Amino acid sequence: MAQSSVNLAVIVSAPFDENSYVAHLAERSDCLIVDPGFEPEKILDYLSTHKLSPAAILITHGHSDHIAGNAALKEAFPACPIVASRGDAPKLTNPNLNLSAAFGAQLLSPPADVLVSDGDIYSAAGFDLLVREIPGHSSGHVVFIWQANQPAVVFGGDVLFAGSIGRTDFPDGSFEQLSTNIWSKLFTLADDTVVLPGHGPETSVGQEKRSNPYVGRPAGFKG
Repeated sequence: MAQSSVNLAVIVSAPFDENSYVAHLAERSDCLIVDPGFEPEKILDYLSTHKLSPAAILITHGHSDHIAGNAALKEAFPACPIVASRGDAPKLTNPNLNLSAAFGAQLLSPPADVLVSDGDIYSAAGFDLLVREIPGHSSGHVVFIWQANQPAVVFGGDVLFAGSIGRTDFPDGSFEQLSTNIWSKLFTLADDTVVLPGHGPETSVGQEKRSNPYVGRPAGFKG
């Protein structure tokens, strides 16, 4: 992402190659953490090395690979709020809903401290983030859009990937919901908008409009 005023770390966690993000503005020591995964020690090491303190832990959705690091981060930084959508907040504290029970685990996150909904602006660490609800992969999935940056940046979770989309075969998934909301809430953004997904490399709105085989022009998108 080409922007000198923001420092962005992508921290990939096994076993699902899930992307966690640490973002902080130049000349500031507070930061955002997005979707801490199963290897929170990597995030803690990064914070220590760069002398950063998290101002918020942002959760795009409540599946286990995106919340597994919450407990360790809250233990290290008890005052740091966990920010999640109203729709997916119950997943944080329920292993059946966050899908960890299906893998023989009983993963529990601390509960959300702040609940957000579509259209909210959440501000922390110098970032003003627009919240957009995009269900389909998870019923309460949200993305966080930083529009002050040029180009704009979407912390996108498991909505839109480079050449793909999030799975829709979970109990509360829906391809119709996912595709409709991608068209109306992401593909209406500028083509150069950077999408930082929960898995895989970053992409852009324009690239996915042009070539995504599930929701782009090859799939019939007319925009």
